[in-house]
This record gives sequence, C-alpha cells and structure tokens, in this order.
Amino acid sequence: MVSSPDSNKIPIKNLYYMLCYAWGHLAEKDFANISRENEKDMKHLLTRILLVKLRSLIKKGFYREYKSYQEELSNLRGRIHFQESINTFSFKRGKMHCEFEDMSHDILHNQIIKSTLVKLIQSSNLDPTLKGEVRQLYPYFEGISTIKLDPQIFYKIKLHRSNQHYRFVLDICRFLFESLLMHEEGLETTFADFEREPKAMARLFEEFVRSFYKIELPEFKVYRENIYWEAEGENTAYLPLMQTDISLENIEWKIIMDTKYYQNSLIQNWGSQKLISGNLYQLFAYLSNHKKAIGKETIGILLYPKTGKALNLSYVVKGFPMKIFTVDLNSNWESIHERLLEIVVLR
Repeated sequence: MVSSPDSNKIPIKNLYYMLCYAWGHLAEKDFANISRENEKDMKHLLTRILLVKLRSLIKKGFYREYKSYQEELSNLRGRIHFQESINTFSFKRGKMHCEFEDMSHDILHNQIIKSTLVKLIQSSNLDPTLKGEVRQLYPYFEGISTIKLDPQIFYKIKLHRSNQHYRFVLDICRFLFESLLMHEEGLETTFADFEREPKAMARLFEEFVRSFYKIELPEFKVYRENIYWEAEGENTAYLPLMQTDISLENIEWKIIMDTKYYQNSLIQNWGSQKLISGNLYQLFAYLSNHKKAIGKETIGILLYPKTGKALNLSYVVKGFPMKIFTVDLNSNWESIHERLLEIVVLR
C-alpha cells in the first residue's frame, strides 16, 4: 500500500487555493489573505472565512422561501380545512383550521449553516478565540432550526440566481462536516485532520488539477472519459470500466492524465530507483484501449506531487508517448501555476 505525501508541509494557503479551483470558486481565492501567520490548519482558515462570509450574509439578510403551515386561526388564510374544524369544534372558538404558505428563514440552507455553527461551538480543538467569534454570530440564527447533518442532506439544497451567494458558504459547511467533523462523542465534536487523510487529499489533488485545466486552458476540452476494453469474448461485461482522471483535448492533441497522490513517485528496487509499475500499466491500458481521435496524437501523463527530486521523464511504449511529471505543492502558488501549464506545453 502506498501512503500519501506529508501534506503538513503544503502551505495552508496552497491547500485553500486548491479547494477554490476544485469547488469552482476561483473568485474567492483572495480570502486566503485572512490566514494568520501561524494558521494551524485548514479547518481554522475555513472557519475564519466562513465567519467573514456569514457577517456579509447577515447584513444582506437571510434567504427566505415559502413554507407550508397548518394552524387554527381566527383570521382566515389560505385553504380552509372544514372537516377538521368541525371535528375539533374550532368554530365554537371563533376559529378555523387553515393551510397557508408564508415566507420563512427557517429553511434547509440556513438550517445547515446554523447546525455547522453548533458543531464548531462543540468542537474541543477549535481555537478559543475563533470559537468566541462563532458564538457571537450564533444569536443571529434565532428562529432557525438545528438539524442532524448527514452527507445526503447537502444534495437536497436547491441553488439558483436568487440564492447563489449561499453556494460558497454551503460548500465550506459541507467540507467541515465531511472532512473534519468526523468523530462525535456525546455533545463533543472532535475534528479529524483533513490534511492527514490520504483519500481526501488524493481526491482534492485530482479535482484541483482537472478544474485548473478547465479554467486556465479554455482552448482545451477537459473532462473525465470512460474507456472500454478492446476485447472479444462471451463475457466482456465482467471487464471493469476504465475512467480517466483527466482527459484534455484540442484540435491537435489529446492528453490522458492520471494523478497520483503518493508519498513517493519512485520505489527502491534492488538498490536502484524505479517508477511504480502499476501506475504505468494503468496508463498504458488507457492509451491502448481508448478510441483514437483521427488526426490527433494521444499522449499519456502521470502526475505526482513532488516529494523527492523533480521528474520530467518521457518514453514511447509500443508506439504510445508516455510522460511522468511532478509538481511541487510546497512551493509558492505562482510556481505551481506555471508548472501545471508547463506540463501540458511540454507534451
């Protein structure tokens, strides 16, 4: 099993920039400037940014939607439930059971935010000063219900032009819930360390690189591609589907890229360093089975975070160009930006 790089060496600002690309919130990347010089980790930076965004949201006013109510009223509203009113003798009290709609702040969008604030307040390892700032904002959510958060609830949110300004805030809430608020014991919440979660970091690395090329290389079509085996037989359905991490395509070139968030891009084999064979086999399988685009050369690229020496390797295997590169996520952001563009130019 291959472990991930030491993510603690990656500057918190770089991790935040990666998230902004992965989430499609590039306009929010300057919020990294509110990071403290000794910022502990990603959860503290994201909580700081969440507080800034919530203060703005409070000034603007919470988004509201129509909710359905059923009450016994003396002033008639909406649809009257005659049978229920008769059964409960409402008319003797000068009232009727009515069903009506009214605008309310107590909707899922605001409930998720308030419930996230509760988790932050309950956290045992959030900076006390930061927790105090969370407590200051909490009273503004009076009248909004708290709910039990789960992964599915975030997919129930409906965003459109009127509430688009909630998207970044809710993405932060989802990140804090899914990646940080993992372990609950009674009323106390303990943060899991996102930067030490290999699967979470590998997913972020892949999504960041794919979104980076979508934004920075508009002349390329950037997508995930399903590749099917060029195989014959009675039971080809048993063959697993292959899906690229990133496929880039313009009028001249096609690039199939696989991102690998590993601690080492090379392994020791009898005293010498070698590339990881399984990664090469996987990339070769993609290249040899994909549908060739007419008039376009197809290149395969393996991309690793730099943990040792930088790699700029180039081979031709069975007629397929294959390249292996590293990007130093510990360097300044301008260098990362330049390196990722260079990798595609160096094809």
